[in-house]
Amino acid sequence: MFLSRNSLDDLFSLLFPNLCCGCGTSLFTGEAHLCSRCVYHLPYTDHHLHDANKVARQFWGRIPCHAAMAMLFFKKGGNVQQIIHHLKYSHKPELGLKLGELLGERLATAPSYQQLDLLVPVPLHKKRERQRGYNQSACIAEGISRILKVPMSKFQLIRNIPTDSQTKKGRYLRFENMLKAFEVKDESQLKGKHILLVDDVLTTGATLEACGLELLKCGIQKLSIATLAFVG
Repeated sequence: MFLSRNSLDDLFSLLFPNLCCGCGTSLFTGEAHLCSRCVYHLPYTDHHLHDANKVARQFWGRIPCHAAMAMLFFKKGGNVQQIIHHLKYSHKPELGLKLGELLGERLATAPSYQQLDLLVPVPLHKKRERQRGYNQSACIAEGISRILKVPMSKFQLIRNIPTDSQTKKGRYLRFENMLKAFEVKDESQLKGKHILLVDDVLTTGATLEACGLELLKCGIQKLSIATLAFVG
């Protein structure tokens, strides 16, 4: 029996349903990774509209930061946690690109994030990146780059030391765990530039603080921060 291309697609979708990474419902034609309902109803922070937001205040007195924001609130058991889990552990780099594009659309309307020169994702250690197959923060940064038309480099900031799990550590121990873990490869490529440091989830900010300090040593003009989600 001959089946048309549409019939084969329908049969494949029946056997291997394409599900939303947020709520688990079946995706319609034209949807990718997230259903339209989840995209619309995600817990957006609107931090990009307010310079003195909760994320920005978290870095006050820690590192000189021009602007800082997160796109989403992260709550245990919520759909954002499900999305992040898929991004990190279900081999879905394209989900990171989509989320980065959503983040980029918000940054495009934020005065503090104009005139960026380079996007720098928080790096994974090369062993962890080989295991995962990609760096989720680099995927997010690439999505932002597509919207803002600002270049992204995953090779300027590297992680030399594979740090221990941060999950059960407090702020001070997390920061101590990150000291000397990061290195800038070529300071001349960053000097005098407005750098946007990109990560997936912000908890205590220790990782971003350690990365930011390394970037600031290079004589960059401004350091800004954008993350996908914020635990707070």
